[in-house]
Amino acid sequence: MARYIFITGGVVSSLGKGIASAALGALLQARGYRVRLRKLDPYLNVDPGTMSPTQHGEVFVTDDGAETDLDLGHYERFTGRSANRMDNITTGRIYQEIIAKERRGDYLGATVQVIPHVTDAIKNFVLEGNEEYDFVLCEIGGTAGDIEAMPFMEAIRQLGNDLPRGGAVYIHLTLMPYIASAGELKTKPTQHSVKELRSIGIQPDILLVRADRPIPEVERRKMSLFCNVRESAVIQALDVATIYDVPVAYHKEGLDTEVLAAFGIDPAPKPKLDRWHQVVDAVANPEGEVTIAVVGKYTGLKDAYKSLMEALQHGGIANRVRVKLDWIESEVFEKEDPTPYLERVNGILVPGGFGERGSEGKILAARFARERNVPYFGICFGMQMAVIEAARSLAGVENAGSTEFGPTDEPVVGIMTEWMKGNELEQRAAEGDLGGTMRLGSYDAKLAGGSRIASIYGDTAIRERHRHRYEVNRSYRDRLEAAGMRFAGMSPDGLLPETVELPDHPWFIGVQYHPELKSRPFEPHPLFASFIAAAVEQSRLV
Repeated sequence: MARYIFITGGVVSSLGKGIASAALGALLQARGYRVRLRKLDPYLNVDPGTMSPTQHGEVFVTDDGAETDLDLGHYERFTGRSANRMDNITTGRIYQEIIAKERRGDYLGATVQVIPHVTDAIKNFVLEGNEEYDFVLCEIGGTAGDIEAMPFMEAIRQLGNDLPRGGAVYIHLTLMPYIASAGELKTKPTQHSVKELRSIGIQPDILLVRADRPIPEVERRKMSLFCNVRESAVIQALDVATIYDVPVAYHKEGLDTEVLAAFGIDPAPKPKLDRWHQVVDAVANPEGEVTIAVVGKYTGLKDAYKSLMEALQHGGIANRVRVKLDWIESEVFEKEDPTPYLERVNGILVPGGFGERGSEGKILAARFARERNVPYFGICFGMQMAVIEAARSLAGVENAGSTEFGPTDEPVVGIMTEWMKGNELEQRAAEGDLGGTMRLGSYDAKLAGGSRIASIYGDTAIRERHRHRYEVNRSYRDRLEAAGMRFAGMSPDGLLPETVELPDHPWFIGVQYHPELKSRPFEPHPLFASFIAAAVEQSRLV
């Protein structure tokens, strides 16, 4: 039977509940347990698919096509277990399902209320499908006291009573700020946060306390006393050089030991942390450095490219080099010459995105990489802009454009209205809703034998995750291939272009999918490992 761990946050947001949850999951996994991680988000959106990347951060897409919170990316990278649509729920989705039931008459005329109907729906989500797991970790978004998070807090409080005795443990992540003028770390914010939790009936079993310096024993004892938590269960969570050091750091502080003790598991299996030590060593002791220019449109919030950032670091781990990222807003190139920005970088990556803003800047970045023989990696929108650039510069299609930006005489990129998913035909209307109407999730692709990308994968059959509404128009394929751009990967039915490359270029690849979503620190995605290897070669030429 699964045991449940509920992770809540207090004091301020962005303390790292997602990393803490993922790291704890990795530690339990290292002890031989089967773990599942889930995220409960209190916002009213059904999912984050229509939310601005500059406000919410990246949308993480699962194999089964769910648009989810970026924390699920942390869960996957730390545990290696692929998430699915049942690992993320929002208030919006809960209410959507409840209202649909009410309209059908499923409640038999009852007055539909937050308690018990909303809380029961949340509890059902938490408990569903966990038969094969030893531990289920549930992260609650937001902070203690947030009005929108109250139904979730009430639901996990109820679960503490519903589950068998000893079946649930509560971890509360808080902040212990250092007041420079007083020269002290302050426990009062944690005390108030725990008081807020206790007022709704939740008593934390473990405090995970973020601090920028070691917490003195006297302060730990104070938090233990006033928060009604064992002193050994007050765990300091100090800043570390890389997020991949968090599992090792938390283990040294005794987090996983305390969790197992709270469940009465003694003696516990010893953890095997060798692979985490190897990853940390590779990050801490690089044998070189490369600079990658990321030419995007959401660079104001780096979390918009969270999986991309991590995948590039994984590529660095694979090549034992430090990857320095140079973030460049693509609109800059529409006003200024790209050369001063790009002439000293070792690789150029143009990531996914939506809308016309900054698109011409991305096209210019692709042109610079092609003409200067700088390694280029175009992902989703970045592939489309590279194809438009090649159509204009190499194939003579001067007005090449995308219907995403409005009507065009040369729709080199156009909206998809139908495609195959397995044996089923998926259809979308051009004027339909934005939410959940893209080509989402994992799809198969066939790579051409002898192509560069096939040699990178070591196979001609791949399966990758997609998130896009527009596709390269295959009717331009012959002209583009005659001009030197190879369509090296297609959908199994041969209708949808999946990858392009320039065979005469040191490394120029565009992919319609998002390989960054499947990269892991201990299993870097082959495309990122190869791209960084090409950047290393480029660095030797500069």
